[in-house]
Amino acid sequence: MGLRIIKPDTNIDFMGQRGWAVVASVLLLVLGLGAILFQGGLNYGIDFAGGITIQVKFDQDIHITDIKKALQTDNLPEIRVQRLGLEQGNEYLLRISAENAQPEEMRTMVAQSLEGGMQTGFTIQRLEMVGPKVGADLKNKALQALFYAVLFISIYISGRFEQKWMTAGIMAAGLLTGLYVLGLLAVPLVYLILAALTITLGLSWYLQLNYALGAVVALIHDVLITVGILALWGKEFDLTTVAALLTIIGYSLNDTIIIYDRIRENLRSKEAQSLLQTVNQSVNQTLSRTLLTSGTTILVVLCLIILGGGVIHDFALALLIGILVGTYSSIFVAGSLLLGIGPTPDKEPEQEAVQTA
Repeated sequence: MGLRIIKPDTNIDFMGQRGWAVVASVLLLVLGLGAILFQGGLNYGIDFAGGITIQVKFDQDIHITDIKKALQTDNLPEIRVQRLGLEQGNEYLLRISAENAQPEEMRTMVAQSLEGGMQTGFTIQRLEMVGPKVGADLKNKALQALFYAVLFISIYISGRFEQKWMTAGIMAAGLLTGLYVLGLLAVPLVYLILAALTITLGLSWYLQLNYALGAVVALIHDVLITVGILALWGKEFDLTTVAALLTIIGYSLNDTIIIYDRIRENLRSKEAQSLLQTVNQSVNQTLSRTLLTSGTTILVVLCLIILGGGVIHDFALALLIGILVGTYSSIFVAGSLLLGIGPTPDKEPEQEAVQTA
């Protein structure tokens, strides 16, 4: 018997609190999207916006504020300073997002500013540049990666839970056709992705792929809230953030699948209750596993945040937010969505044979 931290007879009325959950989700979504609109969009990092990265190693321990003061000169654009690795390494990453900046020219200007404003020696160890065209291409590929992850997840769940592989294939074909038509109309990629998500949700509803519809809406909910909170805190959105979001999608989906699988099993049982009671029972039955999985993962992520250094900090922070939101959505949002749309009618083969006879 597996480890349990929740008593087997626990019966918490999660679905009775779904109204409060809706209010909390809407509030977080509004705050996050409001922050994005107020800032004029996401705070793209160099990966997406283009720019120059310079890695500097100092001979002695130096405070990050002293570096920023030394770089605040008239001939330099705004530079973001980030500690790299452990404190004992005395290594820092300088991020310059200026357009049309020349790498060697920036290197010389940064070196001159540090020599004039610092009392210790330093070595420029690395200089990298990402052009604006490369950044835009990376941004497009990141959006495509997020979208196709959600699309293939909806197809998998449709076949896994509802045994509708053919219907899921029809949905995929319809979606790709819609994307092709929109592509011929030269629709910008952001609007193309939004349209594709709308088509995916619409086809899932029309084809009665209710488990897939609930899971996809829960995933979109998790991604939007995570991105919104990061925007609210002014964090950069770069390739590491995209990697964290893809990880969050897989993590949240895992919890949702466990709960949906238990709901389906309980609906098939001879002692099946009402849908509301079944969803509540299923969430309670999987609660111990959900909390154990989330708790151990959060401990690891907290270690990354505290000990991982500046380079991995934003990645770990995005993971922490996503795990918390994903756990919350698996318990409250996924089940509530299934209550709203109802599970796909499912009959056992034996039952169908009896009815046919």
